[in-house]
Amino acid sequence: MPELPEVETVRRTLNTLIVGKQIDRVTVSLPRILQKPVDPEQFAAALEGRTFQSVERRGKFLRLILDGLVLVSHLRMEGRYGLYEQDEPTETHTHVVFHFSDGTELRYKDVRQFGTMHLFLPGEELKAAPLNKLGLEPLDEGFTLDSFRRALGKRSTKIKPLLLNQEVVVGLGNIYVDEALHAAGIHPERAANELSGKEQGRLYAAIIATLSAAVEAGGSSIKSYVNGQGEMGLFQHSLQAYGRTGEPCVGCGTPIEKSVVGGRGTHVCPKCQRAPRGASAEGSKRTNKTRANAVKSRLDGLGQ
Repeated sequence: MPELPEVETVRRTLNTLIVGKQIDRVTVSLPRILQKPVDPEQFAAALEGRTFQSVERRGKFLRLILDGLVLVSHLRMEGRYGLYEQDEPTETHTHVVFHFSDGTELRYKDVRQFGTMHLFLPGEELKAAPLNKLGLEPLDEGFTLDSFRRALGKRSTKIKPLLLNQEVVVGLGNIYVDEALHAAGIHPERAANELSGKEQGRLYAAIIATLSAAVEAGGSSIKSYVNGQGEMGLFQHSLQAYGRTGEPCVGCGTPIEKSVVGGRGTHVCPKCQRAPRGASAEGSKRTNKTRANAVKSRLDGLGQ
């Protein structure tokens, strides 16, 4: 599923491709993608004659700003936008087409058919579902260490499922939660309310560094993700935990292990990310020193 870096990359790409283009008509071949309005004719009629002004993002949602309307789009598992000439063959699983007055088309393709589209009057999209309950935006100025600490609060939830909760911090999916926790040296099964102030600070820095590096790399093409120009992301080549089961940890050389936390496949270094229970005092002291050095090395690497 596209996470924040992938959706941000799509946003940036669409801003270069469709801003200023006027919609001549809209074709919908899979009505269930439409959530507001649900009627394809109403959806198409509302958009005809309007021009794309900009493309913004909230969490994993795209906000396509038009003159007088906002289209909120979620790509879900495999949704994909692409700009084409009108005479180019239409690929299978293309479900919504925005026909522009200049002879080009913005096509929405979705093999899994889980994507959604909502139309709102400007400003109303932030007051209603699906955007109204979203949490902190980790690459915005408002994402401060204090706001992050308040979001964690006194929750006893395991830290990984908590970070996956879009009402706490938006945009973090399985890949980047594993990467941020590994970079911060925090085990995914640690209870959020048991993290020390220093650990909260490391995790906060790791989230920003991991997402920023992923955005700069164009996201991660783990399965089928490409941006609006058909280009793959490159951050998968920099992953240090996710998908590296059995490979040596870049910080200490211990093989990465895979388990299930909160129903999600989870990748950890058992030495750098100490489990909540089971370590001896002497072992903990050695592990803490190793972990601290590894954490510093990983965060420095992400900042480069």
